[in-house]
Amino acid sequence: MSRKKSNKKKTSGNDRIATNRYATHEYFIEERYEAGLALQGWEVKSLRAGRVQLKESYVLIKRGEAWLFGAHISALASASTHVNPEAIRSRKLLLHRQELNKLIGYVERKGYTLVPLSMYWKNSKVKIEIGLAKGKKLHDKRATAKERDWQREKARIMKHH
Repeated sequence: MSRKKSNKKKTSGNDRIATNRYATHEYFIEERYEAGLALQGWEVKSLRAGRVQLKESYVLIKRGEAWLFGAHISALASASTHVNPEAIRSRKLLLHRQELNKLIGYVERKGYTLVPLSMYWKNSKVKIEIGLAKGKKLHDKRATAKERDWQREKARIMKHH
């Protein structure tokens, strides 16, 4: 008997690098976009080690380009000596011109904001999911928490019956 070997690369189930859970608490996410990220070599190595934080990061559009600000990627101890790693620097987001024009319209005219939601691997490239968002008021946050508690209680009741 001969076995066929598959040439498909097996991927781990978790391709997610980091998630910004704070964003869904603070904002209503209306649309989601996938963008590439222009990174340096040491940053990619740090991402493989999971040394990134998106909590205080945000996306701004300057001169017709989208930029990620405030994302903290800490350098590994084994980083090269001739490279000066800067943990919090602005990183360019790679989007199609049509998507960028649409986002510019929403942000400038309609009062939306862009927030990074998650960072993940896709075909061995780093992608970031950004959301077109509107800010939540305090009563909206309370309603969301109430709904989450009710769902949890409902699941508990169904489990016992």
